[in-house]
Amino acid sequence: MTPKEPTWDVKSQFKTPEESPGYLLAQLTLLWQRKLKKVLDPLDLTHTQFVLLASIGWLSAKNDDTTQIDIADFNNFDRMMVSKVLRTLETKKLISRQEHKTDTRAKTIKLTSNGKKAMQLGITAVEKADVEFFETLGTKLPSFNTSMVKLIEANKNDD
Repeated sequence: MTPKEPTWDVKSQFKTPEESPGYLLAQLTLLWQRKLKKVLDPLDLTHTQFVLLASIGWLSAKNDDTTQIDIADFNNFDRMMVSKVLRTLETKKLISRQEHKTDTRAKTIKLTSNGKKAMQLGITAVEKADVEFFETLGTKLPSFNTSMVKLIEANKNDD
């Protein structure tokens, strides 16, 4: 007797979960985040904290007056979530907030020396984890990255 293909009473354009790009993206994201957690835990950083540190480092190299809004917009993150995580990073003494030169409502966000060290350690660890995680794609990685950029650009303003 041959095994029967599972059937379900749900109307879907996808016959299996493996045909659903959303399902596949969710699975891939969870596996990738699990790998990053392993390398960031020893640094006492969550993935979001690491992303904000790296973003502050990148944005500060281009602009001396990086604000919370700049950081949120750069990452397509919710501004209130960014505010909460920045408070945590400030408590950990990885960033400082100073009065903005021209906008009295804004604060300039800067990495402390400990923040710069944590950012560099995080970048080294995450890049190594990324290389290991995505190595299966081999020469298709640039095409995969291009596809992800297209998806981000097409969907980032869907509020």
